[in-house]
Amino acid sequence: MRLSSLPLMMKMDQGLKDILLSAHLSVRYGDKPPVLKNVVLEVRRGEVLGLIGQSGSGKSTLALAILSLLDRKKTQTDGLISFDGVDLLKLREREMRDLRGRKISLVLQSPLSSLNPALKVRTQLNEAWRAHASSQSDCDRVIRKSLDSVSLPSSDEFQAKYPSQMSIGQAQRVLIAMAVMHSPSLMIADEATSALDVITQSEILNLFRDLNRNSGMSILYISHDLASVAGICDRVAILHHGEIVESGPTLKVLTDPRHSYTQQLIASIPRMPAPLSTSQAAGL
Repeated sequence: MRLSSLPLMMKMDQGLKDILLSAHLSVRYGDKPPVLKNVVLEVRRGEVLGLIGQSGSGKSTLALAILSLLDRKKTQTDGLISFDGVDLLKLREREMRDLRGRKISLVLQSPLSSLNPALKVRTQLNEAWRAHASSQSDCDRVIRKSLDSVSLPSSDEFQAKYPSQMSIGQAQRVLIAMAVMHSPSLMIADEATSALDVITQSEILNLFRDLNRNSGMSILYISHDLASVAGICDRVAILHHGEIVESGPTLKVLTDPRHSYTQQLIASIPRMPAPLSTSQAAGL
């Protein structure tokens, strides 16, 4: 081996170590055309990757495929999903249950649908902890820490609430608290802000960024909202008709789009109207 080739090999090896999730897959439902077609996606350690696409583009299918939540009798998934060096497609359901929520967590769009309306907040957080914890001794401490990390009260009074007694923003924070309890390496946020008002959405986006910076947790942020993606994502991938048509650093992709679909997405962003001049306003 030539010594001159060592730095390049070391750089390549470090690059592989920096990749937490690497997917190269196709998914089809029954005999229908593929929903995902040779999708290639990488999530690096400690980054926020935005996955953008319109409804029906295959975003949620990709998230469910990563978590092995697609009905195996009704879907065909081909390819590779490597997470921390393990091919998730080769794991049995028992092995995936051990990994879901502990190493990879999921935050969905509708918190009030995701939370059990009949159970108190503490009960639901307790069950999320017990699913993967070997001991209950740390449960109370972890619950309080998780609530604190998402800027929710950790008091007994708040933990005694039911989902219907909280705002939708609080309910979404409870879901996020459940998602970070076991300090996962990767969080998948699937349209996690689309049901929120603008102010609450901004707060949740800031929360995602803070969690990423403070814990080093990678986030796959799935959305159709370019503005939210631009606000928190380090890199972005554009999904169109089941294919990744463009990817790269967020600023580069959104300011210098190469694919026609990306250009259409950016052109569709509503522009703020120019303010009226004094004379124009006087004529109203």
